[in-house]
Amino acid sequence: MDERKRKRHRIFQRIGRIFRMILVLAIAAGITTALVYMSRYYRADETAQAYLDGQADADGGTSPVQIVDIEQGLFLDGAGTENALVFYPGAMVEYTSYLPLLYKLAEDGIDCFLVRMPANLAIFGKNKADRIIRYNPYEHWYIGGHSLGGAMAADYAARHGEELDGVIMLGAYPVKTLSGDLKVLELYGSEDGVLNMEKRQEAEKYLPRNAVTEVIDGGNHAQFGNYGLQDGDGEARMSAQEQQSVTAAKLEEVILAGA
Repeated sequence: MDERKRKRHRIFQRIGRIFRMILVLAIAAGITTALVYMSRYYRADETAQAYLDGQADADGGTSPVQIVDIEQGLFLDGAGTENALVFYPGAMVEYTSYLPLLYKLAEDGIDCFLVRMPANLAIFGKNKADRIIRYNPYEHWYIGGHSLGGAMAADYAARHGEELDGVIMLGAYPVKTLSGDLKVLELYGSEDGVLNMEKRQEAEKYLPRNAVTEVIDGGNHAQFGNYGLQDGDGEARMSAQEQQSVTAAKLEEVILAGA
């Protein structure tokens, strides 16, 4: 190899080393950014934690509901035996934030499966309902969720309509066509500052004719759960407990109708 070729070879080697170094730094920066992002999720507040700690229910009494750890998250086992709801949490929200809402449902006869999502993002676990539905003997199955969790629940329902009785979307909208055989409830607060209303309106084409859409007057986006204020959200004109009581009543109208 003459001197000119050796110089060219050394130059290419240096370029290769520099390129590999840049690539490693870029990957490291990407991983760091992702880890920082995933660590900044909304955490369940003390009210939700009290349910997890096995303290008395919100009314200070006793309840037949048992909260059981399962592979996919938590199972709220109440007095019901026929109706079950699989619930997907909102994006970057600690899944236990929804215990107060689901506890109300379980008390009134709707057993609930609260799903823990990878990185607190339902888009990475939208098929988590599969094993829950497959291995638990309920006559009527519903899937629902909040925000991104509601959209992913609707996505699941669009692909597994024959296995479900209905789908519940809280502060969310569908991204695929839902079967007319499903009971569909779309519920959001009048003060919701997070839900994209333009996209929600465009998504009405995916709703069946029998879908029920209702607005909680005074409710906002975050108060379907118990995780505090959410960036960009509107100020609610009711407490989280009040909003969840209204929500539970609406869900029960849909799920327990004719049961």
